[in-house]
Amino acid sequence: MVIDANTRLAVAVGTPVPGNRNDCRAYADSGVDQACLGAAVLADGGYQGTRLVLPYRPATGGGSLPGWKENLNRTHRRVRARLEHTLVHVKTWKILRDCRLKGDGVWYAAQGVALMRNLAITG
Repeated sequence: MVIDANTRLAVAVGTPVPGNRNDCRAYADSGVDQACLGAAVLADGGYQGTRLVLPYRPATGGGSLPGWKENLNRTHRRVRARLEHTLVHVKTWKILRDCRLKGDGVWYAAQGVALMRNLAITG
């Protein structure tokens, strides 16, 4: 699920991918990457190798980051915290918590929850 950081509205819900997939692969296979073309998308360190905006990491030698990179990481963390809180709220919906749906059922349930949450926020 992709969430707008300013409005906290769900922008896109990707199709579920089967089995254990790493974040990069699931991002590409679910179709969410196509829904976000041209937009700056923040992600955590699990999305290495994608065109997403990731936090800076210190060099392999264990050195510290320059001040400007640390400031950007601080901003990145603050925005991602808003997004993570929104995802936690979405996951509290009973239909997703108890979801044992087969086939496209999970996708339809996630789409419905995203839509209802957007409607509840916008009034």
